[in-house]
Amino acid sequence: MMIRPILLLLSVISAACAVKFDIVADRYPKPSECKKVIWNFAAAHSLVIVTANVPYESGQRVDIEILDGSERGNVYLNKKDIKGETRLAITTHESADVGVCIRNFLENDTHEKVSRSVDLDVDIGADAIDYNAIANQESLSILEVEMRKLEAVVKEIVEEMGYLQRREMRMRDTNESTNSRVKNFSILITIGIIGLGIWQLVHLRSFFKRKYLID
Repeated sequence: MMIRPILLLLSVISAACAVKFDIVADRYPKPSECKKVIWNFAAAHSLVIVTANVPYESGQRVDIEILDGSERGNVYLNKKDIKGETRLAITTHESADVGVCIRNFLENDTHEKVSRSVDLDVDIGADAIDYNAIANQESLSILEVEMRKLEAVVKEIVEEMGYLQRREMRMRDTNESTNSRVKNFSILITIGIIGLGIWQLVHLRSFFKRKYLID
């Protein structure tokens, strides 16, 4: 009875992504551009396992690159010519969106529009851990395994909430700094306008005196 609610909770807050799509081959794809990018958030020091299933097609070469959307723009892995089922594993350096970039290169002389089917599965954090192997190694019961999963998922949620809190604090500091600069600039503009007005009054008074229009 206790296992069902745990399994339901795990299914709701799971951090896994599975997609299947076709990617058109390009003879000269730009290195800075990706035909297809799948983004998922991952906390710092999280295990990310990417499983790509790419059936063989002659005259096409599929490359895969794993990177993140942080300020540093970390590139974790770059593998060329993916064939069949390929399993890739990385560990993130910081909390950020992790992207899986897919490029399809056309290597023959055909002028037809060809594509290749890609089946992509991304597991992050608790979903990337092989709990069956852990259960066999440590002789754990089903309930103990589910509790391990729940503990890992809760830890990820806490880390993600901490990341969101730190991000909100950075954004708030940026907003406060921007508001302070705008305020100082507005004060400077106001002082400049007042000074310009006083100078114009003094100049006009001096001009009128030279023309004997005022005493």
